[in-house]
Order: sequence, then structure tokens, then C-alpha cells
Amino acid sequence: MRGKGKFALVTGAGSGVGRAVALALAGEGYAVALAGRRLDALEETASLAGAEARTLPVSTDVSNPDSVNALFERLRAEFGRLDLLFNNAGMNAPGVLVEDLPAEKWLEIVGVNLNGSFFCAQAAFRMMKEQSPQGGRIINNGSISAHAPRPDSAPYTATKHAITGLTKSLSLDGRKYDIAVGQVDIGNAATPMTQRMQRGVKQADGRVEVEPTMDVANVGTAVCYMASLPLDANVPFLTVMANKMPFIGRG
Repeated sequence: MRGKGKFALVTGAGSGVGRAVALALAGEGYAVALAGRRLDALEETASLAGAEARTLPVSTDVSNPDSVNALFERLRAEFGRLDLLFNNAGMNAPGVLVEDLPAEKWLEIVGVNLNGSFFCAQAAFRMMKEQSPQGGRIINNGSISAHAPRPDSAPYTATKHAITGLTKSLSLDGRKYDIAVGQVDIGNAATPMTQRMQRGVKQADGRVEVEPTMDVANVGTAVCYMASLPLDANVPFLTVMANKMPFIGRG
């Protein structure tokens, strides 16, 4: 078990990609802190990990720096160190015309997707810098939207492009502390967020088409691979996607 004796934090661990990655890391022997807004969902993830797994559910609002600081205080008290942060918590807006998007929704998405990722990474830097042995790994959840947008997705796409810039900047800043920073860009993993793809989603030319999806467990496998590398090696960007989804070329 490659993660035995190591400690991880997964944000947005109550469902979807976050849950799949948390379960994969627990299966590799990591002790995993599970962060998210709904404690009941985090406790369900912990239950799915099994009685032998060491998990720590912590109700957290990543868009609130005080809540993030409280989360990391729990980590220090319970784990003593942090080897891996999977910065996953995120949300999307209903597909509405950009001119009809409420300002409150824009601010909410930026608050969770971008600000939350920064607050967690900043706290992880502080902890990884101070611990002995020094260092650790941060993996940000980007999205294929970090490369190419869907129609009517300005807030989500803008934040995911920003995550790419954050990943690059943190990767440079982390080198002096042996903190390796990378990003996984995911396309059409089967989660509650992608259920609409079974009914059809708007394409760039306005058509509505059903899109293939893949088992979300593949994302867990990809993240575990990135996490398995020694800190003198890094995967800056990894894309894992449903093979037949419309992304490469014209789909």
C-alpha cells in the first residue's frame, strides 16, 4: 500500500470525484481527512472507506478562510502532518445566458472554485513548509474546461482557467520547500454533476447531444498515480477523460 503512513486531505469529499479520490487514497493506505459542507455526506464517505481505513470527516466551507484555518488546526491536532492535498471542492452554475447570470452566482462560484482552492493551498503550504520532513504534494482539480469551454459556462470556465494559473504559480513557489504541485483535468466522469449528459448537453454549434462518460473510479486511479511519485518528480498536468467524448479535434 503506497500511502501507508501518509496523510491526505480531500476537499469536496462528500460526493462525486472527491469521494472517489478519497476512497482510492484510503485503499492505498492513506489516512484521509474528508472536508466538505455536509457532514452527513462526509460520514457516508468514511463509512464506504471501511472500518480499517483512518478517516477524519470535517465540515468545512472552503470559501471561508476562517473555516479553512479551523480545518487545518484539526489536521495538525489529529494527523500532525500533511503529505497530500487534493484541492477538489467546486461547483457549477445552471447553463444560463451570460447576460442573465446573477452576480451572486458568479461570486459564489468564484468563492468556492478559486478562492477555496487558494485558501486550502495556502494553508497546506504553511503546514508542509513547517513539518519535518519538509514538503508534500498538492493536486488541483482543473477540468477539461480549463482548456476549452462549453456554451453558457463563463463562471465555471473562468475559475478553471484560473486554477491552471494557480497550479503553475504554486508549482514554482513550492520548489524551495519540496512541495510538488500538479493538476488533474477531468472530462465526463460519471457523477451526479454529469447526469445531465445522459439527457444531452449543448454543443458549441447549439445542438444538444448525449455524451459518453467514464467511471469516476478512473479519476481516483489517476490521482493515486500522481500522488505515488517521489517529491523530486511531478506531473504538472494530467488529463483523464471519457475516450469518446467530444474534446479532441471535433469530437
